Amino acid sequence: MFLVGVELKSRNAWEIRESLDELTELAATAGADVIGDGTQKMEAPMAATFIGSGKAQEFARHCVSNEVDTVIFDDELTPAQSRNLEQVFNCKILDRTSLILDIFAQRARTKEGKLQIELAQLQHLLPRLTRFWGHLSRQKGGIGMRGDGETQLETDRRRVQDRIARIARELEVVRRQRSTQRHGRQRNLWPLASIVGYTNAGKSTLLNAVTGADVLAENKLFATLDPTTRRLRLPTNQNVLLTDTVGFIRKLPHNLVEAFKATLEEVVQADLLIHVVDGSSPQAEEQIAAVNAVLDEIGAAGKPTMMVFNKIDKLVNGERNFIQSVPNAVAISAKTGEGIPELMAELGKQLKPIREFIELSVPHENAAVIARLHAVGQVMERDYEGEQARFKVRIPPHLHEEFAPFIVQALQTV
Repeated sequence: MFLVGVELKSRNAWEIRESLDELTELAATAGADVIGDGTQKMEAPMAATFIGSGKAQEFARHCVSNEVDTVIFDDELTPAQSRNLEQVFNCKILDRTSLILDIFAQRARTKEGKLQIELAQLQHLLPRLTRFWGHLSRQKGGIGMRGDGETQLETDRRRVQDRIARIARELEVVRRQRSTQRHGRQRNLWPLASIVGYTNAGKSTLLNAVTGADVLAENKLFATLDPTTRRLRLPTNQNVLLTDTVGFIRKLPHNLVEAFKATLEEVVQADLLIHVVDGSSPQAEEQIAAVNAVLDEIGAAGKPTMMVFNKIDKLVNGERNFIQSVPNAVAISAKTGEGIPELMAELGKQLKPIREFIELSVPHENAAVIARLHAVGQVMERDYEGEQARFKVRIPPHLHEEFAPFIVQALQTV
């Protein structure tokens, strides 16, 4: 496999080098062997072949001599560019988006994950269908004058569109199910914290370390895709729901973000984002910016965020200056456990629930009110003796009016 990148005027040479190194990791994750890469400096990509025709011929000769069967471009190609490049290289041409979609397809385990990947793949494929039927005749003209390829193309396009619509409906059901699950969690008044971060920053390792979960954690990009939620009990004796989400990456395909909206709603609805950063990575700042860009795209920008710098076991003391410059950041090693107590303490501070602590007196015959109180509130004390049942309970502020007729007094929050 051979990789190709373009150094545009708006990019620095080190940026394209880092991007190609990351593309190499992605290719390795997909199971490919990379024999080398090449770049070209350009003002803007060429409309026909993305890179210049001369450079394309040069790379093609190199690929032939090294028996390369696949070439991957570090940027997204148009359908026409892919078709033209295949004629020049005489081998399979992929772009960064296609590679990421292939990795996601390999890694998805749940039905929801597989549906989301298939949706993204079909949305990516739809405008590219023409290239798959380029070997068939395409006569122009009126009704009855279309060639076999044109007829097959229209049939395939219709089938793809139908499948996209069907998957979208199934994912809408998933979205409603997730909404129901969130309402169920809210009955316990447990705050939700979502772990976000660049892929391979150590999110799954952190979830395993603090909750005892058994989520797959590998030193690979996109080791886990399917979200996992576990209960975490903090030192303050407070329960928190912690969700591990799919890792982000530079140039994350828009179709993929759209397809994963049902999953990423867990991030949007979270009370707190735990942004895990690989503190040992030289590209930590750029990775933070890439994660923030995706958060902005899904509508989660500006949410309360706790910065957690992981993998500090790989650092020497002098290399921690950047971490120390970030306000309220926590430095940890999810692998060794260093810094985990400080992380838990900071979580307790930032997730302190906003609830009203009140005492209520409810007539025994109002069983529906008592049931509702237990469903949406955190009942601390109960006394069924006497003519009326008495409760000391914590409730969300927005439910105050619902229980106002039964409130005896506000209590001091401890």
